[in-house]
Amino acid sequence: MKIFAKIRFLYGVSVVIIVAGFIMVPLIYLFPNRSNYILHKYNALIMKLIGAKIESFGKRDNSVDMFIINHQGIIDIVAMEAEELTDIRWIAKKQLFDIPWLGNLLKLPNMISIDRENKAGLVKLFRDAKETKSLKSHRILAIFPEGTRAKEQKLKKFKSGAKLLAEKLKLKVQPVVITNSKKILNQHEFLGDSGTVYIHYLEPFVVDKNNKDWYQDLQKSMQEIIDNQEKKGIYR
Repeated sequence: MKIFAKIRFLYGVSVVIIVAGFIMVPLIYLFPNRSNYILHKYNALIMKLIGAKIESFGKRDNSVDMFIINHQGIIDIVAMEAEELTDIRWIAKKQLFDIPWLGNLLKLPNMISIDRENKAGLVKLFRDAKETKSLKSHRILAIFPEGTRAKEQKLKKFKSGAKLLAEKLKLKVQPVVITNSKKILNQHEFLGDSGTVYIHYLEPFVVDKNNKDWYQDLQKSMQEIIDNQEKKGIYR
């Protein structure tokens, strides 16, 4: 059966590349002021074409400053954009911006790049995040605190970037846990399938830097949701 899963993976990747590269990038170039709508509309199309549905728990709070999200792969981003029309400003590594042509999907909507090999990268991140918070047209920062795609059920140790941002800028954050996205497009094992992506919206809160353990507690609460889903037979 793995051969069919591999074919579905190739099909899913092809759909993402074709819709992103041949539809979204040109449309955002032509209609930059409509980029958030284009991202929402055509990521929803991707989900439909690959046979994936979305089921959410809790409520997305579009008044927050930042989403803190666990990360398994590209479907996490596709699902977040597809489920609701929200002007999200993704924080992503610089290498993704440098991908020929497809990098425009990040450059044109003015997403935030991080150069992890440059010490000035953190300074730029703070500057860009502060600018985002001050924008009259509200955009929500979105960050993967693990820093990279996790292969296993256990979350990787959260990197300090999201913590420093939230504390220094006194951000209102909403944790988001996405489960079962890896079943749809498993970029570690090159397997694909149809199914449902589950998005769990936790209660938003304003970060209090006097609470020294808030970041570790956040990781624990997000891990608990993943563990509960696994017990129910719903994989991350």
